[in-house]
Amino acid sequence: MGFLIVVLVLVLIAVGFGIRIVPQGYVFVIERLGKYHNTLVPGFHVIIPFIDRVAKRVSLKEQVADFPPQDVITKDNVIMKIDTVVYFKVQDPKLYAYGAERPILALENLTATTLRNLVGELELDQTLTSRDNINSKMRVILDEATDPWGIKVGRVELKNIIPPEEIQRSMEKQMKAERDRRETLLEAEGHKQASITRAEGDKQALVLKAEAERDAAIARATGQAESIRLVYEAEARGIEMLKEANMDERVLLIKKLEALSKLGDGRATKIVVPTDLAGAASDLTFKTEMLGFGNNTPVDKAPASKPVEKKADPCCNDGEKSATTQHFATTHTDFDGQN
Repeated sequence: MGFLIVVLVLVLIAVGFGIRIVPQGYVFVIERLGKYHNTLVPGFHVIIPFIDRVAKRVSLKEQVADFPPQDVITKDNVIMKIDTVVYFKVQDPKLYAYGAERPILALENLTATTLRNLVGELELDQTLTSRDNINSKMRVILDEATDPWGIKVGRVELKNIIPPEEIQRSMEKQMKAERDRRETLLEAEGHKQASITRAEGDKQALVLKAEAERDAAIARATGQAESIRLVYEAEARGIEMLKEANMDERVLLIKKLEALSKLGDGRATKIVVPTDLAGAASDLTFKTEMLGFGNNTPVDKAPASKPVEKKADPCCNDGEKSATTQHFATTHTDFDGQN
């Protein structure tokens, strides 16, 4: 009875050793009698106790290897420290378990040697400005070199580039000088732009002033032309109205005399009288004297002590007086008919 209990306990212990539960993101490499047997994926598994064993637990997650700084010499003999970060992932658990004794250490040493080779071909300034180029070249080289180890290198980054202190001080001075130069250039450019803007403003002001003066002159000229046009239109309209009123020569004669009187009111010492106007004025004067309009002295105002005596015309007789009276009557009749 006691023997059965011992056997049962041994069986339970053996079953316990044979049960394996693989978590998600991991795989177990199983060896049977010291030889690779299979790879257990995540889940519940049963192996043979004391015959099968878990040789290696491998993580399938992407891993980050932050390696310490490495001394690197550039092409211009500057010693600097560079530390790198490598992102990798295990693709083949069997190769990862049996490809290299210590794959992470092998990857670190391979990264250091590759970095020295690449930076040794570059000068200091090129190293500081060519990080992307160095990263891409290192990723290609490491990915190809780690294929026999079952590792896939996804990305390589240069974390820090630390030059010597003397180089850092020189770089700081150079950077300060460059900033001073840029400041001077920016100030000069600002003064230049300000001068150009000020000159353009003055130019636009002069142009606008000239345009305003031109528009004002055009407006004045237009106003004067319009006023002259209106005056001539009014005069033309007046002449048309005079023509429509059937104005005779006597009215025109009076208008000529009014114009002549206006000319006489001026300060000019010479008056030019047209020939037809002079003849018309002489004719009108003769007719006025003949009608008695020229003598405006009243008869009743003559002195009482001197009676008015009628003297006989020595050159004319009674017959001639009658003829003259008849001629005057005829002339008076004609003048009234014209009025």
